[in-house]
Amino acid sequence: MHSLQEELVVMLRYLPYLAGIGVALTWGFSFMFTRGALDYLSPFHLLGLRFAAAVAAMALLRVLGIIRIKINPKDYLSLLPLAFFQPILYFSSETFGVLLTSASYSGMMIAIIPIFVAILSVFVLREYPNRLQVFFILASVSGVIFIIFMDNQSIAGVNPLGTLALLGAVAAAASYNIASRKASADYSPLQTTWVMMVVGAVIFNSIAITQHLVSGNLGIFFAPLESLWVTIIYLGVVSSVAAFFMYNYVLSKVTATQGSVFANMVTVVAIGAGVTFRGETVFWYQLVGTAAILAGVWGTNRFAPPPREYHEPVTTAAIEPENSAKSDPEATTGNLF
Repeated sequence: MHSLQEELVVMLRYLPYLAGIGVALTWGFSFMFTRGALDYLSPFHLLGLRFAAAVAAMALLRVLGIIRIKINPKDYLSLLPLAFFQPILYFSSETFGVLLTSASYSGMMIAIIPIFVAILSVFVLREYPNRLQVFFILASVSGVIFIIFMDNQSIAGVNPLGTLALLGAVAAAASYNIASRKASADYSPLQTTWVMMVVGAVIFNSIAITQHLVSGNLGIFFAPLESLWVTIIYLGVVSSVAAFFMYNYVLSKVTATQGSVFANMVTVVAIGAGVTFRGETVFWYQLVGTAAILAGVWGTNRFAPPPREYHEPVTTAAIEPENSAKSDPEATTGNLF
């Protein structure tokens, strides 16, 4: 019995890192689905359907009693800044950044997110990466940049507006990491994920419906579901609900700097997906860059201080018991089953 308890403790200790790997795998494959869908849908139309599917999936799980989420209007207001950063600002900025530049250049820009997170963590969360962590963060980012640079040395030119949009995505992603880390003091990953999906569905569908009304073709708004239902389910249910729940869980258990580095593993997944499903060739520089990314992810977590849950300073205003996940045992434990 004692040995079983020890094994359980070890499993729980590594669970956030396993969840981080799951996030990287899910988001890595999502690029293939997104690229294909954008050939038939406008960006906001795709985002609207994606987050509508996400809300529908979580609502169904609530109705079936598989998950329980206790949340009220005040909680929506409290989590609104987080939802503004992710998904609203990030997805909007990234999508238009890709359209105005290229996927390769976008990946190079997005790779600097851990640097922004590390800087913001110092000023907002007072989480200071040590020297070894800084070294491995730079190693991971360098691996991503090296792969993209070697794979695309002939980028013809960069649209300034596209670069500005991608910088907005980087700032949004970094701010989301910080906001999610702070929100974990009072809200469970399920509560945070639910608000993100609802806000995303409302905002993106409002924009998409308005665009269709202006174009006079609102009647075909749901027509893409006939041919793209697999893509919508993957992006909405797997890549949004499941992945963001796991990522919010990761950010509630490790530092924001640690959590952000998992995003760089998406490049590794993208290479593997390209080889497996599209018959692409792996070159030596991709293997070198992949090794640097994996080493960066490992080192950042290996040399991190013991993870602690983020708590607001005691000087902050008290939160009413009915609005706090800490006062709700079901919400604190994740509300599963």
